[in-house]
Amino acid sequence: MDKSRELTNIINELYELTGRLEAMYPGRHFTPDGHLVGSIGEVFAAERYGISLFTASSETHDGKTPDGRLVQIKATQRRAVAISSEPDYLLAFSIDDRGQLTEVYNGPGRPVWQLVSGRKRPKTGQYQVSLARLRRLNEGVSPEERIPPVA
Repeated sequence: MDKSRELTNIINELYELTGRLEAMYPGRHFTPDGHLVGSIGEVFAAERYGISLFTASSETHDGKTPDGRLVQIKATQRRAVAISSEPDYLLAFSIDDRGQLTEVYNGPGRPVWQLVSGRKRPKTGQYQVSLARLRRLNEGVSPEERIPPVA
């Protein structure tokens, strides 16, 4: 099979899979334009931590934990996540090339926001926070400040 036809087949499969994901999780968008990775992180967090998700693209927070905490959820395949405002709590995940999600940060949003809030706001309105910095901050988060996984 020539590459062009194979590419077309793969793209068709990708859109079929994203359609299936959207049917499983109404209100989430899995479009391959950037929403895909973010929505994967959000539904992963919803399943793992029992988070009730808000409508897609809600400002500042993506959902609420079973104990009532407001949380922003970030996922990336790159070296940084983008934040544009201070969340009450933040869950950040790294997704590897096999689709495995790893928790990078789980804790209050304030320490993360303090890393960027003094900087000049980028044109996009979103500050980049490296996963390396998030991992270092995560080491100082106490167990009671973390969002616990559901059983």
